[in-house]
Amino acid sequence: MRTPRRRPTEARAVRPPAATAGIWAIPRGLVVLLAAASAVVAVGGIKAFAGILGPVFLALMLTMAVQPLQTWAQRRGLRPWVGMVVALVAVVSILIGLIGAVVVSAAQLATELPNYSDRADELVDRLRDALAGAGVSPEEIQNMLNSLDIGKVVGVLESALRGLLGVFSNLFFVFALLVFMAFDGMVIDKKMTFVERTRPEIAYALSAFALGTRKYLLVSTVFGLIVAVLDGAALWLLGVPLPLLWALLSFITNYIPNIGFIIGLIPPALLALLDGGVGLMLWVIVVYCVINFVIQSVIQPKFVGDAVGLSVTVTFLSLAFWSWALGPLGALLAIPLTLLVKGALFDIDPTTRWANVLIAERAPDTGEAEVSEDSKGTEDSKGTETPGKDTETPST
Repeated sequence: MRTPRRRPTEARAVRPPAATAGIWAIPRGLVVLLAAASAVVAVGGIKAFAGILGPVFLALMLTMAVQPLQTWAQRRGLRPWVGMVVALVAVVSILIGLIGAVVVSAAQLATELPNYSDRADELVDRLRDALAGAGVSPEEIQNMLNSLDIGKVVGVLESALRGLLGVFSNLFFVFALLVFMAFDGMVIDKKMTFVERTRPEIAYALSAFALGTRKYLLVSTVFGLIVAVLDGAALWLLGVPLPLLWALLSFITNYIPNIGFIIGLIPPALLALLDGGVGLMLWVIVVYCVINFVIQSVIQPKFVGDAVGLSVTVTFLSLAFWSWALGPLGALLAIPLTLLVKGALFDIDPTTRWANVLIAERAPDTGEAEVSEDSKGTEDSKGTETPGKDTETPST
């Protein structure tokens, strides 16, 4: 007696359904024009409702991150509400911990900044003397110093923290969404089973989006912890004030692809300039370039690209677009939002799935292409599945 093969689960690789040939009822050029016009309208809508869509996407990402806890509880035979409570407590604890750390650090920074006003004036005087020694006329020096408001330089630190707090500005709305989504998460597995049976293409797109988002969050969190520990230790050894704050900032900005380390570098470098002069600031820049650039801009993008199937160019463009559309929150959610668009446009339709090859980090092997071609034979012209190596076969 042969036992039926088990169906693949989400923990394993998600295999797309076999592709079928598409029939174009209208010219493809017109399809491209209509798609471009629709994209412009959609982008305008996203920009107009950024204040609502941003928290919604944040709650969706956090809910998907802790959804495996609900699945684990249900597989253990526990009540669905137990998994819901566990997942909700986990995600709320993470949010409260981050927000509390940022608020405490911002308060410490607010008390430290007034102590550097005299130091800032001294740096301005040194700059004036250096420019005069270089032959710059007094009028040009005065015009330059008038444009260089020291309050703006110090305000960079405050604005960075305010922008960081702005990410969590609508907390009540986010918490309410988390509660409602956690309730829906109790039956999401049953819903996905039904969708997979009736619309396998949609089920595949949703599963690929959820799995890619979790992989991205896992990779970014691991590398973020590594970077935060190294940055905090280096700043503490250099004697830069508030090393824990800047380590926390490095962890949060690690979720911003490509340029996150630059955003995390500016505040500690400016504070090092005010506290220890140009020499200390240069040391901070060198340390960040060695640690953060190598880890965040060289090593991490390779793992992120392999995990989510996006090239470095696509991640950078997604950062630029979502930051413009949703603000600071869009920078943090750039990769998950791009995966959502990828699933809605490419993964959901077998005839457009070829575009994934163009935006992926690696080119597919010839063996993978052969497997994809062979998989077409597992479905007949009516779309019904024939017995194959991944289908259930009746026992004899």
